[in-house]
Amino acid sequence: MPRPASDVQAFEAHATKADLDDLRARLAAARLPEAETVYRAAPDPRRWEQGVPLADLVDVVNYWRTGYKWRSFEERLNRIGQFRTTIDDLGIHFLHRRSARADATPLILTHGWPDSIARFIDVVDELADPKDADAPAFHVVVPSLPGFGYSDKPATTGWGTEKIAAAWVELMGRLGYSKFAAHGGDWGGNITTVLGGRFPAHVLGIHTTFAEGPPGLTTDGLTAVEREWTEETRDFWRHRAAYAKQQATRPQTIGYSLVDSPVGLLAWILDKFAEWTDTEDSPFETISRDRVLDDVTLYWLTRTGASAARIYYESHNSLDPELRVDVPSAITMYPRDVEKCPRPWAQERYRHIVRWRSPEIGGHFPSLEVPEYFVKDLQEGLAAVLAAHR
Repeated sequence: MPRPASDVQAFEAHATKADLDDLRARLAAARLPEAETVYRAAPDPRRWEQGVPLADLVDVVNYWRTGYKWRSFEERLNRIGQFRTTIDDLGIHFLHRRSARADATPLILTHGWPDSIARFIDVVDELADPKDADAPAFHVVVPSLPGFGYSDKPATTGWGTEKIAAAWVELMGRLGYSKFAAHGGDWGGNITTVLGGRFPAHVLGIHTTFAEGPPGLTTDGLTAVEREWTEETRDFWRHRAAYAKQQATRPQTIGYSLVDSPVGLLAWILDKFAEWTDTEDSPFETISRDRVLDDVTLYWLTRTGASAARIYYESHNSLDPELRVDVPSAITMYPRDVEKCPRPWAQERYRHIVRWRSPEIGGHFPSLEVPEYFVKDLQEGLAAVLAAHR
């Protein structure tokens, strides 16, 4: 394997004690609103309807202040292996976990919003060195999107999904991976689609939990379930996507709250973990408080609430309607995800679907909600992709 380029530098995460003390002080001094108004029926199945309930938020804030251990997450990142490099004058941070297997395939995993590299923290080791000797192994690269985590914040416009995908090709090349597989969800799924469509000479194939067909397709011929998917997706964008409109049009305005108030940041992000997971009430039914707080604390310490929101300003509704993906593709539509694309629609963009799955459980963050299933699905999906590529 070629040696990494010399401009790739090792990196270690270490927040200052002053920053951690400041966080706890702000949490202790937080001014909170009154509780949400309630319905007469009890127990109330709609208690999250107005956003994060006060009692739930207070519980998480108290744990964040008195029980949560940020150093454990830092140590986890440092054990995996962290690096930075500069691409197009922007510092890019990434995790890099090489497999011990000689037959391992390079794989880039791309997160979205409101998550981060924390999205994949529980699956990296198993993907790199699977317990099952018959499962495929991967050299795993997990970059932080521009403006997220320990990557630099763009100072000028232009860092949308197309430019990010091109940067990922450059990043993988610097690591000695001229050809690689790609996976992503949310914005990471969009970027993965661009990778497969724009860079087939480098991308062996893709696996994604986010598939987007070209615009203007008819529902004629769809199954009843597929029609239901389209209605749910339409309802989401009409009635539950105010956050996206805000971040696509006024990211700077919401950014002041997200960078200045840890409670405001927590509520903004926790709301999405609650609504987008396959749970009945709280997101903590499937994702631990520690993992959600790892994600939120990373945003807080790096002051990236505003810069991360700008990916919506740069890329909302920007996927080229003419883009087609001809590399082998594996697609998984989790039942409680916020967007689910019918296979007939997906096939209009992804021209070589080699594996399609619609599991019975899981939501928008499957690597955090159902990590064991996610790993197995990703392994099997990419095995099909790589077999088709050969």
